[in-house]
Amino acid sequence: MRRFGPASVRALPGWAVWVTPGLLTLVVTLAGIGHAQPWRDELATWSAATRPLSDLARMTRTIDAATGPYYLLMHGWTAIAGTSPTALRLPSALAMAVAAALTARLGAVLVGRRAGLLAGLLFAVLPVTSRYGQEARPYALATLLAVLATLLLVEALRRPTWRRWAGYAAAVAALGLLHLVALTLLAAHAVVVLLTAAHGPAGVVDRPGQSRAQMPDASRPRRRHLWRSTQPRDRARVEHQGCHDAPQTPTAFHPATRSNAGGTPRVSPHPGSREHGTDAPEAEPQNVTGEARETLAGWLLALVPAVVLVTPLALVARGQRGRQLDWVDPARLPDLAALPGALAQSGVVGGFVLALAALGVARLGRRALLPAAAVLLPVLLMFAAGTMVPLWVTRYLVFTVPFACVLAGAALAAARVTPAPARTPATATPAEATPAEPAPAEATPAGPARTATPAAAGRTAAPTEAEQGPTSPRGRVAAGIAVVVLAGLLGLPDQAALRRTHEWPRSAPVDYAGAAGIIRAGQRPGDAIVYSPRDGWLFPDLGMAYHLGSRLPRDVLVVRDQRQDASLWAVECDDPARCLAGVDRVWLVVTGRRADPLAAVPGAKGDALRAGYTVRQVWPRPGITVALLVR
Repeated sequence: MRRFGPASVRALPGWAVWVTPGLLTLVVTLAGIGHAQPWRDELATWSAATRPLSDLARMTRTIDAATGPYYLLMHGWTAIAGTSPTALRLPSALAMAVAAALTARLGAVLVGRRAGLLAGLLFAVLPVTSRYGQEARPYALATLLAVLATLLLVEALRRPTWRRWAGYAAAVAALGLLHLVALTLLAAHAVVVLLTAAHGPAGVVDRPGQSRAQMPDASRPRRRHLWRSTQPRDRARVEHQGCHDAPQTPTAFHPATRSNAGGTPRVSPHPGSREHGTDAPEAEPQNVTGEARETLAGWLLALVPAVVLVTPLALVARGQRGRQLDWVDPARLPDLAALPGALAQSGVVGGFVLALAALGVARLGRRALLPAAAVLLPVLLMFAAGTMVPLWVTRYLVFTVPFACVLAGAALAAARVTPAPARTPATATPAEATPAEPAPAEATPAGPARTATPAAAGRTAAPTEAEQGPTSPRGRVAAGIAVVVLAGLLGLPDQAALRRTHEWPRSAPVDYAGAAGIIRAGQRPGDAIVYSPRDGWLFPDLGMAYHLGSRLPRDVLVVRDQRQDASLWAVECDDPARCLAGVDRVWLVVTGRRADPLAAVPGAKGDALRAGYTVRQVWPRPGITVALLVR
């Protein structure tokens, strides 16, 4: 049986490299997708998405404008699929599956197929992928669009066409509409665009192992010396019997020049030198300037739709910031140290991925610029802003995780081949090159250099010990997959925990379903329900409404519900004693575990309840308490 190795990775169809992580992610995120009950943020999604469009529009003018486009999307989805936990979360699961596929595709474009495959598989097994792939919030869709926009940018920079720039413009506009904070990714895009405009795509967004001659015209480096690499693999020397019978570097690495006397082209000993009458065009700086301007103009023009669509939304959201994020503390330096674990939803897995990403940066060098900037710049920008305004919320940075996985995938595919000495000429074969590194070329007197292979020598070579050992290509792929499996195993406790509750920390769940079950089992006709507090972010009223539906007791104190108030909170009457008149039994729902829930109700509402009712029974549940009050 043939073992899985780099050759088999390269033999796979291109679509298989990204479909495999996508399918794995879909399987992982769908496993137990409906087990955890909707938490407070998902209850807000349910409340907003199930309102009539006119009420939804009014609500976004009061609060949650930044999430309004997502609520609009979910309004159409829930009309078709319903509002069960699985139905609410299914769009996020599908989005994470596509994000995994695009992560693998981006890794394959920037690094190589093996690195792309490992990056996508790593993304699939992370707890954060399941956490936000099983949440009815916009973070999974924003993650998808962040990777898609970056991938489209790479393609547009390599081979700019109006269709590619249009696709990029649409992706960026959609990203901004679904998640304003994710537009910090444009800082990384700006860095790459400016460097590409100045120096060409070589070493930044070019294909790994692609020579200058193989690049499309629009993708070739535009500066004369940019192709000169400090990497030994990029300047491999081969024996070539040229016109001077001396070993020379292949013409693929040195531009040809002509002698003053005419004749056949010969290789210049110094690339770009003007010896022997080099005919490099004098107008090249003007061409470079023109191409740079075209690149910058294409990118800036692609941002116009995002600016037009997102600016009004951002202005409205800015006015709501005080009410929307009043629970967020200013960012501090310890928050940066805790970010990997909080973002990965697992401390050990977060540190593991961070270490792999750092190794990937060290391996890729300049090619790490795009994914590294896509991780670092959004984090630093949001941290800087969070020190001044309430903005530092870890889950807002979920869209950076795929780029860290691309760097980690490069690290997993980084080992170099160490061939063993050949025993006989008949069994010696060159070590198999990695996808990012072409095999050494063998020049012939009759034509250009060709890649040396055993088949070209007219024989089938047996595998050497280097191809079978732990440092062989097959061994390195197996090792990479083993590391991915290890990351999945390290995250198993958190994977199980997030399927029990979506609250963070996991030790503070709120059992809305349990409280609703108690009321459902014991309620009688004419019962009323009262909540405390009514203005917080735990939404006990939304939790009971979601789980009880039409069996919800009468909300006796409310005078204007959430829809009528165009917000996520209801407005209660000013005279609770008058509103409670004639009600014999009241179900009191209080957030937190309370031994005496009646004593926990403040203000006039608490006074009216304590004056007119006694506690019949108390049911403490995780994060919430239910009490039955009777006159």
